[in-house]
Amino acid sequence: MAGDGLVPAAAMRGEMARRHISSGSSFETLAGYARAVVDGPWVFVSGTTGFDYAAGTISEDVVEQTEQIFRNITAALGDAGANLGDVVRVRVYLSDQADFERVAPILGKHFRDVRPANTTVVCTLCDPRMKVEIEVTARRNE
Repeated sequence: MAGDGLVPAAAMRGEMARRHISSGSSFETLAGYARAVVDGPWVFVSGTTGFDYAAGTISEDVVEQTEQIFRNITAALGDAGANLGDVVRVRVYLSDQADFERVAPILGKHFRDVRPANTTVVCTLCDPRMKVEIEVTARRNE
């Protein structure tokens, strides 16, 4: 990968190379990851938090954070030629179990008709301002 001289085997075989999508977040550079990776029909969106990347801010409210997460994920999927309707897997990380009751209806609003596989975990997140983090996997129709 970048910086270590390694080339994905698929690229060496002349197959479609991975494409990285960036939000411009400084976290991506710091930790060496992409907001999303497109690999063939698959789109893997990294764990996404409620930061508004343009403003550099994050709300204290878990509902507002979750709605911002969906804006961020929708943008990454759009850059990959996909949308929320293509999501097949979602993982939700909550810093407080009590927030599930407030986050679940937002998940339902966005995924009610799609019904991806879902795992929700309660854990400590990297920044104490973060109350929720969501990652998705989508499969584009090519």
